[in-house]
Amino acid sequence: MTVVEETATAPTAPLAAPAAAAAGPDTGPPEEPRRIGGPTRSGVLSLCGAAASGLCIAVLLFGQLAPFSGALGFAVTAYLCFLLIYAVLTGLEEDVQAVRDRVMTVVLWTAALVLCSGLVLVVGFTAWRGRDALPHANFFTQDMQASGPLDPLTRGGIAHAMLGTLIMITIALAITVPLGLSCAVYLNQIPGRFSRFVRTIVEAMTALPSIVAGLMVYATWILGLGMQKSGLAAAFAISVMMLPIVIRAADVVLRLVPGTLTEAAEALGAPRWRTVWHVVLPTARSGLATAVILGTARGIGETSPVLLTAGFTAALNADPTEGPMLSLPLAVFTFIKSPEPTMIARGFGAAAVLMVLVLVLFVVARVIGGRGPGHQSRRQARRTARASRRTAARFDERHAPRLSLFDDGPATSTPAGDAPGVNPGPAVRTGVDTGPHGPGTGTRTAESPITEDRPEDRPEHTPGENTGETD
Repeated sequence: MTVVEETATAPTAPLAAPAAAAAGPDTGPPEEPRRIGGPTRSGVLSLCGAAASGLCIAVLLFGQLAPFSGALGFAVTAYLCFLLIYAVLTGLEEDVQAVRDRVMTVVLWTAALVLCSGLVLVVGFTAWRGRDALPHANFFTQDMQASGPLDPLTRGGIAHAMLGTLIMITIALAITVPLGLSCAVYLNQIPGRFSRFVRTIVEAMTALPSIVAGLMVYATWILGLGMQKSGLAAAFAISVMMLPIVIRAADVVLRLVPGTLTEAAEALGAPRWRTVWHVVLPTARSGLATAVILGTARGIGETSPVLLTAGFTAALNADPTEGPMLSLPLAVFTFIKSPEPTMIARGFGAAAVLMVLVLVLFVVARVIGGRGPGHQSRRQARRTARASRRTAARFDERHAPRLSLFDDGPATSTPAGDAPGVNPGPAVRTGVDTGPHGPGTGTRTAESPITEDRPEDRPEHTPGENTGETD
């Protein structure tokens, strides 16, 4: 008994050490989670103090201590001192990870503010310099055929440049969008050596200078085929510049379509072309609209290809196949070269109109592109709900029970007691009775159940009894 007790109690001794270790000294309350977003009082004070300190240090360096000069150097020095002081102030309260997070947040916000400031500066400066020409209605309805550099702003306009730009970009989009989207679908859906070769050519064409595209169209269309300078030739040159942008952007968007969608469509028996048309392209519609916008923004601002292929004119020309045609970028370039203030004002006014035109095309493309995959507007949601109700009604009508004059299946009987409001009674079943006494027709009631004809239930026949069977 003693040996057994020692063996049973021996393992309990080592177990006391982990229990004692677990019940060791208290490590204190758990650490509070670090706040990820949102301004704090200490953070705002540190930010303002660091900004003031950086500005003061830059003033001391550029004004008293060092022989530095220049506005750009002053701004860079002040910003670097601001980041350093802000990191030190944040490190007094936070750990290293929080300091890195705060500093990178400040850097990203600074980059966003610089970009937005540059955009606002460009748009505002252009609109401000063109403020003298924009209020006049004739600036949008007349051309420069009967006006000169010395004429006031109440005469002449840019109607011929606006119409020429719209005609050129429309023809270029009609050429670029089908070809670009088709090429992007080919690169995405049909991999192989030739698709890799095409992708390499497209990437090389992205860096193609615009003057080279204009020279190519000028050499082939005008010199080679003997055609005259026209808006159609300029549209061809613009298409060459737009095509690689549209193909690359559309290819990237089509790669983002989940492969499970195409696999599900092909598993249902849809051919490849139907899968692309009804699944892939609608899913990537908003991204494809962005690709078209990028190509349009590249082509609508080209000047040198238009100058080589379309020439220059001061009259309104609505025929893209005959005669020179002017675009807004070329008009801006021509007006700004003049030393007259009125022509300079017309140039900046034309630049402002060009920016508004690009904005309008951007809005139209976004409306056509719609929302992203999985996001529907209220109108689209109502249309989808109506289509779903029609589909459900069609399936219900197809699978509804119908009255048949010829019932080939076995007759079934429903107990009368199961129907509400009906007195239970003997349910009559008609059919063929294949009992032990041979086939016959008749009726059976629910009280006389149909039993299976088993061999052990058959009665034994005595010799000489007429059973109707032949030996």
